[in-house]
Amino acid sequence: MRRALVFPGQGSQLVGMGQDVFDRFESVRSLYSTARDILGFDLSDISFNGPLEALTETRVTQPALFANSAVLFSLLPHSFEFQLVAGHSLGEYSALYAAGVLSFEDALSIVKVRAEGMQAAGESQDGSMAAILNMTREDIEKVCQNASVRGIVQAANFNSPGQVVISGETGAVHYAMEIARNLGARKVVELKVSGAFHSPLMAPAVSGLKKIIAASTFNVAKVPVIANVDASPTTDPEKIQSNLIKQLESPVLWEDSVETMIREGISEYVEIGPGRVLQGLIRRIHGDAQCLGLSNLEQLEAIS
Repeated sequence: MRRALVFPGQGSQLVGMGQDVFDRFESVRSLYSTARDILGFDLSDISFNGPLEALTETRVTQPALFANSAVLFSLLPHSFEFQLVAGHSLGEYSALYAAGVLSFEDALSIVKVRAEGMQAAGESQDGSMAAILNMTREDIEKVCQNASVRGIVQAANFNSPGQVVISGETGAVHYAMEIARNLGARKVVELKVSGAFHSPLMAPAVSGLKKIIAASTFNVAKVPVIANVDASPTTDPEKIQSNLIKQLESPVLWEDSVETMIREGISEYVEIGPGRVLQGLIRRIHGDAQCLGLSNLEQLEAIS
């Protein structure tokens, strides 16, 4: 059996996530202490106690999700083998930690800069995102092309067949939503987000991300990492750095990434982090996929 580890992104956060393993393991408490030193605030307090409004701020959400996935991964037994890793947007950093590309400290330092840059870009520009269900990829591209007369709008997440998220300037996104409804989309929902992620509106965050990536140590991956930007496996540090920079403004090719993992012979997918979002998407893409979740102490003990 070939196994892939997959890591969720922004939107999966839950108040209380990770508290059971924090209470049990000194190694987890040590990682959260390191996180406090890097971030300048007590990530464990916000993660475990909320409020949800504070945890949902991009500058907090991304480090919190990375830390949660990273500590859960760190508790896996050494005998737990895996052949590939992938993560959805922010989750790609958790995947790189799991593959040995980045240390916890370097990964979290990059995530901090990325999260702050993305939040600032969102606050300085009028951007939005929306989910569109039951339309083909080609139809979504046409919708965005037609709506672009009102401003920047593009596909941001190709999550699964018939589930695409668009992103861009608010006026253009609203127009795209209207066009999609008129063309028969089953459901069109504006998302509660702090910015137009994975679109050109994230350009102001690129320079800071480039600097921190250049200042960090990237190792050759121990197992291939499936990149969001091209859905291709790579172990090359320079390629990984380039992918992470492109990822800010490019669509997340999650459906394509899962298809890549299927072609690579993966039969079991383990989602490490809060929630079950990726398990649901994987099952929509590949109905026979065997999916497991690792989000708490009970599930960790069952694996161990």
